[in-house]
Amino acid sequence: MKQAFRSTAVQVLGWIWMAFAAFNAVDLIVRFSGRPSMIAAAVLTVLTAVVLITCLRPVTKFVEDGVLVRNPLRNFFVPWLLVDDVSVSHSIMITSGGRKIRCWTPQASGRERVSAMRRALPSKGGRLRTEPARSKGEQAAVEALAGKTHADWVAEQLLERARSAKRTASKATGTVPEPGTVKVTWSPTALAALAVSVAMIVAALLS
Repeated sequence: MKQAFRSTAVQVLGWIWMAFAAFNAVDLIVRFSGRPSMIAAAVLTVLTAVVLITCLRPVTKFVEDGVLVRNPLRNFFVPWLLVDDVSVSHSIMITSGGRKIRCWTPQASGRERVSAMRRALPSKGGRLRTEPARSKGEQAAVEALAGKTHADWVAEQLLERARSAKRTASKATGTVPEPGTVKVTWSPTALAALAVSVAMIVAALLS
Protein backbone atom coordinates (compact mmCIF):
# COMPACT_ATOMS: atom_id res chain seq x y z
CA MET A 1 0.00 0.00 0.00
CA LYS A 2 1.39 3.37 -1.02
CA GLN A 3 1.23 6.32 1.36
CA ALA A 4 2.64 9.81 0.82
CA PHE A 5 3.33 12.28 3.61
CA ARG A 6 3.82 15.98 2.98
CA SER A 7 3.22 19.26 4.78
CA THR A 8 -0.25 20.35 3.65
CA ALA A 9 0.26 24.00 4.63
CA VAL A 10 3.59 24.20 2.78
CA GLN A 11 2.05 22.56 -0.28
CA VAL A 12 -0.80 25.08 -0.35
CA LEU A 13 1.58 28.02 -0.01
CA GLY A 14 3.77 26.53 -2.72
CA TRP A 15 0.94 26.25 -5.25
CA ILE A 16 -0.28 29.75 -4.40
CA TRP A 17 3.21 31.02 -5.22
CA MET A 18 3.23 29.05 -8.49
CA ALA A 19 -0.03 30.71 -9.55
CA PHE A 20 1.39 34.12 -8.56
CA ALA A 21 4.62 33.43 -10.47
CA ALA A 22 2.75 32.32 -13.60
CA PHE A 23 0.63 35.50 -13.59
CA ASN A 24 3.70 37.70 -13.18
CA ALA A 25 5.63 35.81 -15.86
CA VAL A 26 2.87 36.51 -18.38
CA ASP A 27 2.80 40.15 -17.27
CA LEU A 28 6.57 40.50 -17.76
CA ILE A 29 6.31 39.04 -21.26
CA VAL A 30 3.44 41.31 -22.25
CA ARG A 31 5.03 44.44 -20.76
CA PHE A 32 8.64 43.64 -21.53
CA SER A 33 10.86 46.68 -20.96
CA GLY A 34 14.39 45.41 -21.45
CA ARG A 35 16.86 45.13 -18.58
CA PRO A 36 14.36 45.91 -15.73
CA SER A 37 12.08 43.13 -16.95
CA MET A 38 15.02 40.72 -17.26
CA ILE A 39 16.11 41.45 -13.69
CA ALA A 40 12.55 40.99 -12.41
CA ALA A 41 12.27 37.73 -14.38
CA ALA A 42 15.53 36.46 -12.90
CA VAL A 43 14.38 37.22 -9.36
CA LEU A 44 11.02 35.57 -10.04
CA THR A 45 12.71 32.49 -11.51
CA VAL A 46 15.07 32.08 -8.54
CA LEU A 47 12.25 32.40 -6.00
CA THR A 48 10.09 29.99 -7.95
CA ALA A 49 12.91 27.45 -8.11
CA VAL A 50 13.38 27.72 -4.34
CA VAL A 51 9.64 27.19 -3.74
CA LEU A 52 9.56 24.23 -6.13
CA ILE A 53 12.57 22.56 -4.54
CA THR A 54 11.78 23.19 -0.87
CA CYS A 55 7.97 23.22 -0.80
CA LEU A 56 6.55 21.12 -3.63
CA ARG A 57 9.21 18.44 -4.16
CA PRO A 58 9.77 16.98 -0.68
CA VAL A 59 7.74 13.92 0.26
CA THR A 60 8.14 10.80 2.35
CA LYS A 61 6.44 7.95 0.51
CA PHE A 62 5.82 4.38 1.59
CA VAL A 63 5.88 1.97 -1.36
CA GLU A 64 5.77 -1.82 -1.57
CA ASP A 65 9.52 -2.44 -1.32
CA GLY A 66 10.62 0.40 0.92
CA VAL A 67 10.43 4.07 1.77
CA LEU A 68 11.19 6.82 -0.76
CA VAL A 69 12.52 10.03 0.79
CA ARG A 70 12.39 12.90 -1.66
CA ASN A 71 14.37 15.83 -0.28
CA PRO A 72 15.01 19.17 -2.05
CA LEU A 73 17.94 18.01 -4.18
CA ARG A 74 18.24 14.26 -3.75
CA ASN A 75 16.11 11.13 -3.59
CA PHE A 76 16.75 8.30 -1.15
CA PHE A 77 15.19 4.86 -1.45
CA VAL A 78 15.59 2.59 1.58
CA PRO A 79 14.30 -1.00 1.31
CA TRP A 80 12.19 -1.98 4.32
CA LEU A 81 14.69 -4.70 5.21
CA LEU A 82 17.45 -2.08 5.54
CA VAL A 83 15.59 0.21 7.95
CA ASP A 84 17.43 -0.29 11.26
CA ASP A 85 15.86 2.46 13.32
CA VAL A 86 13.71 5.59 13.06
CA SER A 87 13.92 8.60 15.36
CA VAL A 88 12.27 12.02 15.51
CA SER A 89 13.52 15.39 16.68
CA HIS A 90 12.44 18.27 14.45
CA SER A 91 12.41 15.85 11.53
CA ILE A 92 12.31 12.10 10.95
CA MET A 93 15.70 10.40 10.82
CA ILE A 94 16.06 6.93 9.27
CA THR A 95 19.09 4.87 10.27
CA SER A 96 20.28 2.27 7.76
CA GLY A 97 23.61 0.48 8.12
CA GLY A 98 25.10 3.31 10.18
CA ARG A 99 23.91 5.90 7.68
CA LYS A 100 21.37 8.51 8.76
CA ILE A 101 18.85 9.83 6.25
CA ARG A 102 16.91 12.93 7.20
CA CYS A 103 13.37 13.28 5.88
CA TRP A 104 12.57 16.84 4.85
CA THR A 105 8.87 16.24 5.50
CA PRO A 106 6.88 15.90 7.68
CA GLN A 107 8.60 17.95 10.36
CA ALA A 108 7.63 18.66 13.96
CA SER A 109 7.76 22.36 14.81
CA GLY A 110 8.31 23.53 18.36
CA ARG A 111 4.75 24.82 18.49
CA GLU A 112 3.34 21.48 17.32
CA ARG A 113 5.47 19.66 19.89
CA VAL A 114 4.15 21.86 22.72
CA SER A 115 0.58 21.34 21.53
CA ALA A 116 1.09 17.57 21.48
CA MET A 117 2.48 17.64 25.02
CA ARG A 118 -0.55 19.58 26.22
CA ARG A 119 -2.86 16.97 24.69
CA ALA A 120 -1.04 14.31 26.67
CA LEU A 121 -1.74 16.01 29.99
CA PRO A 122 -4.76 14.71 31.91
CA SER A 123 -7.76 17.00 31.69
CA LYS A 124 -8.57 18.97 34.82
CA GLY A 125 -11.83 18.26 36.55
CA GLY A 126 -14.42 20.81 37.60
CA ARG A 127 -14.99 22.25 34.12
CA LEU A 128 -18.13 22.07 32.08
CA ARG A 129 -17.84 19.80 29.06
CA THR A 130 -18.24 21.81 25.89
CA GLU A 131 -17.12 19.07 23.48
CA PRO A 132 -19.46 16.32 22.26
CA ALA A 133 -18.88 12.86 23.71
CA ARG A 134 -16.48 10.81 21.62
CA SER A 135 -17.12 7.30 20.39
CA LYS A 136 -14.81 4.52 21.57
CA GLY A 137 -12.95 4.62 18.25
CA GLU A 138 -12.49 8.39 18.39
CA GLN A 139 -11.35 8.21 22.01
CA ALA A 140 -8.84 5.47 21.17
CA ALA A 141 -7.46 7.60 18.31
CA VAL A 142 -7.12 10.62 20.61
CA GLU A 143 -5.29 8.57 23.23
CA ALA A 144 -3.01 7.02 20.60
CA LEU A 145 -2.00 10.47 19.31
CA ALA A 146 -1.69 12.09 22.74
CA GLY A 147 1.74 13.64 23.09
CA LYS A 148 2.64 12.85 19.49
CA THR A 149 3.10 15.11 16.49
CA HIS A 150 2.31 14.08 12.94
CA ALA A 151 6.02 13.38 12.41
CA ASP A 152 6.02 11.05 15.43
CA TRP A 153 3.04 9.16 14.04
CA VAL A 154 4.62 8.82 10.58
CA ALA A 155 7.87 7.60 12.16
CA GLU A 156 5.96 4.92 14.08
CA GLN A 157 4.18 3.79 10.92
CA LEU A 158 7.51 3.69 9.06
CA LEU A 159 9.19 1.57 11.73
CA GLU A 160 6.21 -0.79 11.95
CA ARG A 161 6.18 -1.27 8.16
CA ALA A 162 9.89 -2.12 8.29
CA ARG A 163 9.42 -4.63 11.12
CA SER A 164 6.42 -6.17 9.40
CA ALA A 165 8.39 -6.59 6.15
CA LYS A 166 11.21 -8.31 8.03
CA ARG A 167 8.79 -10.66 9.81
CA THR A 168 7.04 -11.52 6.55
CA ALA A 169 10.31 -12.14 4.72
CA SER A 170 11.61 -14.34 7.51
CA LYS A 171 8.44 -16.46 7.62
CA ALA A 172 8.35 -16.87 3.84
CA THR A 173 11.94 -18.05 3.42
CA GLY A 174 13.02 -19.17 6.86
CA THR A 175 15.92 -16.72 6.60
CA VAL A 176 16.19 -13.02 5.96
CA PRO A 177 16.59 -12.55 2.16
CA GLU A 178 19.01 -10.20 0.43
CA PRO A 179 17.70 -6.77 1.40
CA GLY A 180 18.98 -4.83 -1.61
CA THR A 181 20.75 -1.51 -1.32
CA VAL A 182 20.01 2.07 -0.38
CA LYS A 183 19.73 4.10 -3.56
CA VAL A 184 20.68 7.78 -3.65
CA THR A 185 20.05 9.87 -6.76
CA TRP A 186 20.08 13.54 -7.64
CA SER A 187 16.75 15.00 -8.69
CA PRO A 188 16.67 15.98 -12.39
CA THR A 189 13.79 18.36 -11.66
CA ALA A 190 15.67 20.18 -8.92
CA LEU A 191 18.88 20.39 -10.97
CA ALA A 192 16.94 21.69 -13.98
CA ALA A 193 15.28 24.36 -11.83
CA LEU A 194 18.67 25.48 -10.52
CA ALA A 195 20.13 25.51 -14.04
CA VAL A 196 17.29 27.67 -15.35
CA SER A 197 17.76 30.05 -12.42
CA VAL A 198 21.47 30.42 -13.14
CA ALA A 199 20.76 30.95 -16.84
CA MET A 200 18.21 33.68 -16.03
CA ILE A 201 20.67 35.44 -13.71
CA VAL A 202 23.37 35.39 -16.39
CA ALA A 203 20.90 36.64 -19.01
CA ALA A 204 19.83 39.49 -16.70
CA LEU A 205 23.45 40.51 -16.06
CA LEU A 206 24.25 40.50 -19.78
CA SER A 207 21.10 42.35 -20.86
